[in-house]
Amino acid sequence: MTQQLAILVEHVAKTFGEVEALSDVSLSIPKGNILGVLGPNGAGKTTLVRILATLIKPSAGRAMVEGFDCVSARGHVRSRIALVSQASAMIEPLTGRQKLMLNARLHHLPRAAAKARVEELLGRFDLDDAADRPIATYSGGMQRRLDLATGLLAFPAVLFLDEPTTGLDPRSRIELWQLVREATAAGTTTVLTTQYLDEADELADQIAVLGRGRLLALDTPSGLKNAIEGGVLRFGVRTKQDAETAVAVVSRTTNVTATFDERPYVSVPLPDRSAGAVTSLLDALRDEGLDPLDLTVEGPSLDSAFLALTDTSMHAQEGASS
Repeated sequence: MTQQLAILVEHVAKTFGEVEALSDVSLSIPKGNILGVLGPNGAGKTTLVRILATLIKPSAGRAMVEGFDCVSARGHVRSRIALVSQASAMIEPLTGRQKLMLNARLHHLPRAAAKARVEELLGRFDLDDAADRPIATYSGGMQRRLDLATGLLAFPAVLFLDEPTTGLDPRSRIELWQLVREATAAGTTTVLTTQYLDEADELADQIAVLGRGRLLALDTPSGLKNAIEGGVLRFGVRTKQDAETAVAVVSRTTNVTATFDERPYVSVPLPDRSAGAVTSLLDALRDEGLDPLDLTVEGPSLDSAFLALTDTSMHAQEGASS
């Protein structure tokens, strides 16, 4: 059975004067999924979100949300989405509760349902105590949490979160992650642009990596990581002297440089994660009288996959322009 699509992007390009913000980007997102959009500053992440949210028009190509064209059917698209942008939109004379109630009523929630939803979100975002204070008295973090709560009020079909956790403390980030998961479980599709790779790894079903306006990769987090060869072998030893000996053994028997920390744990980069490569190294360590403790083999991180993709793109474009 074919999955229904929440978002379809076909050969989208966007230029601002002579600046090419997006170039021939195509992707699709099934309903109920979370798409993480990663890329360095200037990669085109926010431009893509603004096109999908009908705030700007593409210069070429087509973008559709919930089956409606983002240019010719903007009204239909807007009735099905919510956007939490990087810039907080506040009505400062209102209290937090008043702002949420106003937006709930603008979304045509019945009064009782609106009140219940507002109270739920005030509690979830730890704004209960400040709910009846003017927004002008809120700290930056509190204003950001209120903005996020506003975006989730009406259970949108598609939720755009443009770097939503910037400036939030770890507890608030985790609360947001849980709300995103709950919205997804209820059928909401989420597009999340973020600078935090751990956030994309934690939440996203698929990740789109952009670089200089181009789509460099579209895959699951595990797919992106598995495309990178190698990994890290980590193991504990009993003393610092054992760690120094292990580092020397690695240097002598391989072409990589191991490191160790104060615990002491030794970390060995593995160009090859095959069982044979790991076994050969362990045999060399045991020949020196070392017996590794708590041994683990970790695959590449999303950070390494991201850096490999964006570095390759940067070098390729530099070569093309030279």
